[in-house]
Amino acid sequence: MTTAGDTAGDTTGDTAGDTAEDTLFHARLKAFEGRPAATAGRAKDAVNEPMIRHWCEAMGDTNPAYTGPDAVAPPTMLQAWTMGGLSGHTGRTSAYDELLALLDGAGCTSVVATDCEQEYLRPLRPGDTVTFDAVIESVSPRKTTKLGTGHFVTTRMDVHANGELAGTHRFRILKYAPGPTRKPQPKPQRPRPVINRDNQGFWDGVREHKLLVQRCTACATLRFPWLPGCHACASPDWDTVEASGAGTVFSYVVMHHPPFPAFDPPYAVALVELAEDVRMIANITGVPYDKVRIGLPVQLEFLRVDDTLVLPVFRGEAG
Repeated sequence: MTTAGDTAGDTTGDTAGDTAEDTLFHARLKAFEGRPAATAGRAKDAVNEPMIRHWCEAMGDTNPAYTGPDAVAPPTMLQAWTMGGLSGHTGRTSAYDELLALLDGAGCTSVVATDCEQEYLRPLRPGDTVTFDAVIESVSPRKTTKLGTGHFVTTRMDVHANGELAGTHRFRILKYAPGPTRKPQPKPQRPRPVINRDNQGFWDGVREHKLLVQRCTACATLRFPWLPGCHACASPDWDTVEASGAGTVFSYVVMHHPPFPAFDPPYAVALVELAEDVRMIANITGVPYDKVRIGLPVQLEFLRVDDTLVLPVFRGEAG
């Protein structure tokens, strides 16, 4: 299993522009490859049911394989049994600390975890005694990332259960010198609505602070969004009525992700049922996003986003 975080962003090797001093420094870093970071380390606790239960509850994992008399530990807990906590663990050597100190001295004072890889060879069961050995597997040449310039350090840990190899855990960090702070950028412009011949009249009304709903002149059916023909009788003839602006939340979502630069999540987007018995999608204002509920009374208002854009939104009426 591999898990990865892209915090460091894209990387480029800088070895082509390295100076003799850079080459010498990387040779000093490479000398740490193969040195043990922990030898004959021992987990503070045997594999046990309470820790398995806490892990599963935190992860929301209800797999029956992790409960009962024949329970096994979730494979992704592999590293959990080797963690030393605030007091550390036995078997740790000085090599890893020496490597990090060398990088600190070169200005690579910041650190970020970038990814890990786990290989599972046999399940861990309650009662198993966990031991481990760790080695500094590799130190990269100097790399430039979005965070800054530094070196990737990879350690490999072999995890044993009752003396038998149970899995391998590779963990990679970036030790880097932070790049220059970027100047704050102006907030991007909110996307413009697509206006065409079928909905031009609607947006003309919005600019005048009117919410216009189409009405079929043949059968009097109201429709929204705007369409070139009636969905009830197929007549192409229509006029408009101005909505009162009263409505209720018929359904809604709270947008958390993905973030878009022109917006400030989290925010609520609702399907609003108007008093005229048509529905439209709009943002909800006036109440916190986590207070929006189905059936919430709302009232139309017009939000001036910038000099050229006005949008219809609905203000919630807090109870």
